[in-house]
Amino acid sequence: MALLIFGALPVALLALGLPIFVMLLCATVLGLGYLGEAPIRAVHTAMFGSLDSFALLAVPLFILAGDIMARGGIAQRLINLVLSLVGGIPGSLGVATIGSASIFGAMSGSSVACVAAIGKLTLPSLERNGYGRTHSVSLITATGVIDVIIPPSIPMIIYAIAAQQSVTELFFAGIVPGLLVAATLAGYVMLRARRMGIPAGAPPRWAVIREASRGAGWAVAAPAVILGGIYGGVFTPTEAAGIACIYAALVSVLVYRSLSWGQLWQITLDCAVLVGQIMIVVAAAGAYSWLITTSGVPAQLIEAIRGQDMPVWLLLLVINLVLLLVGSVLEPPAAILLLTPLLTPIAQQAGLDPIHFGLVVTVNLAIGMFLPPFGLNLFASHALFGTPLPQLYRGVLPFLVLYLIILGLITYVPAITLAPLALYR
Repeated sequence: MALLIFGALPVALLALGLPIFVMLLCATVLGLGYLGEAPIRAVHTAMFGSLDSFALLAVPLFILAGDIMARGGIAQRLINLVLSLVGGIPGSLGVATIGSASIFGAMSGSSVACVAAIGKLTLPSLERNGYGRTHSVSLITATGVIDVIIPPSIPMIIYAIAAQQSVTELFFAGIVPGLLVAATLAGYVMLRARRMGIPAGAPPRWAVIREASRGAGWAVAAPAVILGGIYGGVFTPTEAAGIACIYAALVSVLVYRSLSWGQLWQITLDCAVLVGQIMIVVAAAGAYSWLITTSGVPAQLIEAIRGQDMPVWLLLLVINLVLLLVGSVLEPPAAILLLTPLLTPIAQQAGLDPIHFGLVVTVNLAIGMFLPPFGLNLFASHALFGTPLPQLYRGVLPFLVLYLIILGLITYVPAITLAPLALYR
C-alpha cells in the first residue's frame, strides 16, 4: 500500500494535470494519513526545514546571475570570442554555439536561460550559413543542457542538498563529463557540416582575436573568478553565486553599459517570480522526502531489489531508464527532490560512490530535458523560435544518440567522474 501511495499516486496526480507542488503535498498528506504516526504539523516543519539550507541559497543567486549575463551582453561577447578562435574549421559557427553555451554554463548553470540567450544570438547566423532551421534549433536545444552538467550546476546543488553530499566535490566530478559532451557535440557538428558542404568561416586572425578578446575580457573573467574561487577554496559555491551576481551586474551596468539600473531591477523582479516557483516545489518535496524516509519505503525497495539478486550493471540500467522517463516530464530540480530519497539508498546498497551516482542522475535528467515528447527544452525552443515540435523531435535524435552514448560511458566508467576528485580529496 505504501508503494502505491508514494509511487502510483504522484504519477496519477501528475497525469491529471496538477501542479508539481500540489501533487507532492497531496501525496504527503495522504501518506501521513495512511501511516498515522505523526501529527500534521510535522509536514509544516519538514517544508520549512527543507528551505533552511545555506547551500540552497546558491540556486536563486545563480539564476539571477545567468539572467543578468544573458541580457547584459556578456553572452554576445562570448560568442564573438569563440567564433574568432574556431572560424577556420568546418562547422565553425555550430562549434562556436557549443563553446559559448559551455562557457555560459560555467557562469549560470541554467539550461533554459542558455537556450534563450545563446539561441537568440546564434540562430539567425546559423540559418544564413546553411545549417537549416530544424538542425539549428535542434543544435541549440541539445547544447543548452550542457549547462546542467558543467559546473556550477543548479541540479548538482539540489542533489548535494538532497543526498547530503559535497557541492564542491560534485562540481569537480562534473568537469570531465561536461567537456566530454561539448567535444562530442563539436565533433558531430564538424562532420555534419563537412557532409552538408557548409563552408568554413574566415580563418582565425590575430587582429580579430585581439579585438574579440578585448571586448570579451570581462565576460571570460567571470567563470575564472567563479570556478577558481570555488576550487581554490576562497569561497563556497553559495558565496560564489552571490559574487557572480555582483560581478555580472557591475560589468553589465558600469563596464559594458548594456543595462541600466532600472533594467537590472526589472530582471531581479522577474527572477524573484521564477525563484518563488522553484522554492514552493522544494518545500513540498522536502515534506514528501521526509515522509518517504519515515515510512521505510527506501528500506523496502532495497530489500525487494536484493531479493531479485540484480547485478550492478543491470541495476544501473534500470535506474537510467527510470531517470530518463522522469526527466522527460519533470524539471531536474523537481525530479531530483522526488527521486533522491528513493534511489540514493539503493545506490549505496549496491556500493556506488554517491558522487559518481550524482553525476549519473544529473546527466540522465539533462538528457530528459530534450527527450521527446515532453522534454522541457523542446517546449522552450518551440516557444522561443516557433519550430514545430514534430520537426524538433526528428532534429534532436542524432544529438540524443550521442548523449546516450556518453551517459553509458559515465555510468559504467566511474573514473570519468571520480578521477578529478583526486585533486580535491
